[in-house]
Amino acid sequence: MSAKKILYICQEIVPYLPDSEIATTCRYLPQAAMDGGYEIRTFMPKFGNVNERRNQLHEVIRLSGMNLIISDNDHPLIIKVASIQSARMQVYFIDNEDFFRRRSTVADASGKEYSDNEDRMIFYIRGVIETVRKLRWVPDIIHCHGWFSALAPVYIKKAFADDPFFKNAKLVYSIYDDAFQQVMSKDFGKKIIIEGIQPDDLTDLQPKADYEAVTKLAVRYSDAVVLAQPNVDAKVAEIAKASGKPLLEGNTDNNYASYVNFYNTLTGQNQ
Repeated sequence: MSAKKILYICQEIVPYLPDSEIATTCRYLPQAAMDGGYEIRTFMPKFGNVNERRNQLHEVIRLSGMNLIISDNDHPLIIKVASIQSARMQVYFIDNEDFFRRRSTVADASGKEYSDNEDRMIFYIRGVIETVRKLRWVPDIIHCHGWFSALAPVYIKKAFADDPFFKNAKLVYSIYDDAFQQVMSKDFGKKIIIEGIQPDDLTDLQPKADYEAVTKLAVRYSDAVVLAQPNVDAKVAEIAKASGKPLLEGNTDNNYASYVNFYNTLTGQNQ
């Protein structure tokens, strides 16, 4: 029997970005999954503070070259890759000069969040989806980490519901203590819509698309939820618990065995 496959859609990963709960989890959880018998692919945005030379990133020409339309504007999709040799793990980076040239992640040096974060997260998720299709790689589980990945569940469950690469995948959404403060624009829902997604699919974003609303949307279209930290926002923790979906409350054993067991349950390997 071939190995089950997990796609990790991450907001940040060490050593490419500074240590954080998300970055550490997205570094060591895929390794634990591989040790548990899974095949993995891992993605993150190529934020401007990722040091390309030190981390030996290089462009994958065969995967780059597509344009994605966001807010009626064409944005070239550039795919880069690097390896974490000690883990035998490759990381794919979604890049675009319009969105990821700034020398920081989602906020400037003063802590002010970028006004185009909504466009950046749309571009990132659509870029991951198109790259996985180009790789012709069919995941059994798609595990999303952090609010920057929050649109993946609705895109995959609605716009790509019948796509052979995604139609059987289980979506897992991990919630962290990483709430954004700004409210997305009134046009955020319109920007998300592509073929297969209707306005009625995005009612969670009304009357305002704040952190709670975006998390609620992600949870709605996920098959399982992880409360990755004990101090996540109380309101979004309640959304996760009230969803009735399989729930994992964090990494209780420091070696990610609880996550791997959770994956085994979702894929029927514990039966």
